[in-house]
Amino acid sequence: MTNTTEEMQMLSFQIILHAGNARSAAMEAIAFAKEYNFTAARDKIEEADKEFTEAHHQQTQLLQAEASGEKHDITVILVHAQDHLMTSMAVKDLANEMIDMYEKIQQLEGK
Repeated sequence: MTNTTEEMQMLSFQIILHAGNARSAAMEAIAFAKEYNFTAARDKIEEADKEFTEAHHQQTQLLQAEASGEKHDITVILVHAQDHLMTSMAVKDLANEMIDMYEKIQQLEGK
């Protein structure tokens, strides 16, 4: 499935791409929430979720290959991809919390 270094790099770059897109969408969600535009904020969270689905699809290919007995060298690119994915997930989780927080602020302000 992922026998070559090039294939591993391509999967890693796909994880980086989709995780980066997800992080960007989550950051945009925070910006919308700050403006009290909660519909747009939630739409951006949905966009982030779609990107995470793609990133996880790539990650799952790597996991399945390893579970099938394929051995791979751990490259810096793969480590970076995993790091990028995990930090992007944390940003999305915080974005959800911030959207809720801004909704509460808006309620308290009576707007």
